[in-house]
Amino acid sequence: MALESIQKHNVVDVIYEQMKQNIQSGRWKPGCKLPSEAELTTTFQVSRVSVRSAVQKLRDLGVVITHQGKGTYVTRDIARYGAFNDNQPILHLSREEFDDMRVFRQTVEFKCIELAVTQASDDDIQAIEKALNRMLVSRDDYKKYSLADYEFHLAIVKASHNKVFIHVMESLKNIYVHYLEELNRVLGVTLESVEAHIRVFMALKNRDASLATDTLNGAMAHNVHAIEDARQTE
Repeated sequence: MALESIQKHNVVDVIYEQMKQNIQSGRWKPGCKLPSEAELTTTFQVSRVSVRSAVQKLRDLGVVITHQGKGTYVTRDIARYGAFNDNQPILHLSREEFDDMRVFRQTVEFKCIELAVTQASDDDIQAIEKALNRMLVSRDDYKKYSLADYEFHLAIVKASHNKVFIHVMESLKNIYVHYLEELNRVLGVTLESVEAHIRVFMALKNRDASLATDTLNGAMAHNVHAIEDARQTE
């Protein structure tokens, strides 16, 4: 489908639909770099804001990915789909990657929770609370929420005062944040997620390791079921 100039009220939706058609028809193949923002602005004869909004809609669905300084590309994963559902984002996280992270968290984070209950200082508890507050104010932006989510769990690990665990957690930042971003992009920042983190914090504040680990384990089990449901609709 050729790109057409747009003179309509709902310009973002029209741009999105034309770009979507280009991807689904194979005009823009998996791995293909999209025209630049300037080129799309000229072609569609619309503002840069409208183009950015349409691209962001595709990005949130997992259909395209932007590499800083390089451009925006159609994801290779889209080759598995003859069409994609506007209401169901594509999860770019394999079952193995998801399970590996879950096992890591149950092994390392749960131990850190046990240590934090006895080792955490008042400053450590405040650091966990500050990260939680950053999560709460970022609920409408899954990327900011995911980063704050990582910082929340990092603060818990730091509260263990185990230098090896802290080093491991910090070295895995990119992998961990990507994992959280994928979950929050696909599943959304849910009330269940927010409430679970609040319960974990309160349990740590009250020095209750069992309640904290049970809450976190329950939240991860919920994610497993939610991810399975999402995969079944793909």
